[in-house]
Amino acid sequence: MHVIQTVNAPAAIGPYSQGMVVGDLLFTSGQIALRPDGSLNDGDIVVQTSQVLANLKAVIEAAGADMSKVVKTTVFLKNLDDFVSMNTVYGEVFAGHTPARSTVQVAKLPRDVLVEIEAIVSLR
Repeated sequence: MHVIQTVNAPAAIGPYSQGMVVGDLLFTSGQIALRPDGSLNDGDIVVQTSQVLANLKAVIEAAGADMSKVVKTTVFLKNLDDFVSMNTVYGEVFAGHTPARSTVQVAKLPRDVLVEIEAIVSLR
């Protein structure tokens, strides 16, 4: 087991890592719309989803994989009414590759963002 850390995604804002590799799997922490410098990208759901997926991609690449190796994601939305817009951006990033996914509405997310996404990634 080892920790994944990259300056191309925001540093953890608590006692956790950006990702953990266990065997042939990478488990990412949930990524929110923070830029790598730690500032909040507080645009609409499209802007935030784009930032979240860029962060997720950076963590995955730091582990030596790419987005085509994502097996499962969990999407946390502040408001399920944002699903269609989030899904449009998500679909562009995962074009041609459709990992398993769960999407849930939550009461509140860190820094009051609109979306958070975590992933499980195959490193084979």
